[in-house]
Amino acid sequence: MAAYKFDVLGLGNAIVDVIAPVDEDFLIAARLRKGGMQLVDEAQAEALYDAMGATTIVSGGSAANTIAGVASFGGRGAFVGKVRADEAGHAFAHDIKAAGVHFATPATPAGPATARCLILVTPDGQRTMNTFLGACQNLTCEDIDGADVAASKILYLEGYLWDPPEAKKAFVEAARIAHDAGREVALTLSDLFCVDRHQQEFLSLIRDGVVDILFANESELHALYQTADFDVALAALRQENILAAVTRSEKGAIIVKGAETHVVPAAPIEKLVDTTGAGDLFAAGFLTGYTRNEPLGRCARLGALAASEIIQHFGARPEIRLARLAEQSDYLHAL
Repeated sequence: MAAYKFDVLGLGNAIVDVIAPVDEDFLIAARLRKGGMQLVDEAQAEALYDAMGATTIVSGGSAANTIAGVASFGGRGAFVGKVRADEAGHAFAHDIKAAGVHFATPATPAGPATARCLILVTPDGQRTMNTFLGACQNLTCEDIDGADVAASKILYLEGYLWDPPEAKKAFVEAARIAHDAGREVALTLSDLFCVDRHQQEFLSLIRDGVVDILFANESELHALYQTADFDVALAALRQENILAAVTRSEKGAIIVKGAETHVVPAAPIEKLVDTTGAGDLFAAGFLTGYTRNEPLGRCARLGALAASEIIQHFGARPEIRLARLAEQSDYLHAL
């Protein structure tokens, strides 16, 4: 295989997360579906922000979180996503570069503000997300650096990109470049309601060979195959010619590749605080192991370990070096 510049290059929405703890009554009063993600306009975002209490502000975005996780493990990561040249955009660029990620997408000088995701976290750790896409929707094929994509071992795409039409085109073009260079393409389904919106198209991406590696949680898998029976959904997934990782919260994760199966338990935690980014960081750990040619079971344990770190604090970026956590982890070494 030709030499590569990055282990994983992520393409996704560049978002600043605004996180606040709320009770169940807050969600009911705001008429929000617990545990989901809905798109809001700028006025709705401002109104919801005004109603929130004390907040924690941290750079986020699904694929960006994953690439920050890869870098925390010591991997070489790059991210492509669009921000505006505003305060939030500068904060996003600063944070992802400080995490050790290559980020060179030019900020747009005008137009919608940098995207924000208002995340409401209930006492059970469940998050309800309200996303103003803003400048994210300005991501186009022109933002794709073909040389960087071709020089990355894995191209990692988030399902949310399937919403804005121009970002969707960039998604497809980047996948084409990656495959032309002999690289692999990974997709995270992102969100249950994202799958509801694009179920047939996501299946087509898998079956047409656009996607080589799939990440999904249990509810997303049910939505993809439109069944409430997990075993039925998993059997359908086995029929696809891909490597797939399915996360199941406290039940751990299942990795399937045809008839091959790896079941790993969840990594232990002291306290569940916020599940935001759990799937993103699972993908970070898994891809870190995968790019290092680790066995699939160990890849999954690296993912579970990273997810366990992220759910014990607010925000979807690691607070400690995941490489050090992996070195010290009894869970990881219990293989």
